[in-house]
Amino acid sequence: MILSKKSGAALRGISTSLLIGAVGMPDGARSATDVAQTSVRERRIYADGVYTATGQYGSLPSSLVVRVRLDKDMITRVEVGTPAKDPTSLDYQKRFAAAVPAVVVGRPIDQLKVGKLAGASGCPDGFNAALVKIRAQAAL
Repeated sequence: MILSKKSGAALRGISTSLLIGAVGMPDGARSATDVAQTSVRERRIYADGVYTATGQYGSLPSSLVVRVRLDKDMITRVEVGTPAKDPTSLDYQKRFAAAVPAVVVGRPIDQLKVGKLAGASGCPDGFNAALVKIRAQAAL
């Protein structure tokens, strides 16, 4: 394998860092990076529980009712209520509601923003608006 000077220098820097990290720490000691990463992972932002909020979207306005279960800041369950009366809107809401669990379950709520899904371009706006309210409800 042929490396350029730039990539060779980068690899030397990485291997030096790995060597220092492996040799420079006594057994059982953790680096500042390890401690920082662990404390971020262990820090809880939201209370566990089930939260419900309504998110408005569109010009009609339309809405979705979103119910999530949070466990350790992760969405472990989601349900989307579809209150639309217009048949076309109801169809989009139902398709969105059916597709959204596969996209959000198992993800941290603080990093979640849903985009166009199942052909529904407006429903994500309502879903994301409801998530903003749920984050506020669940905040520690």
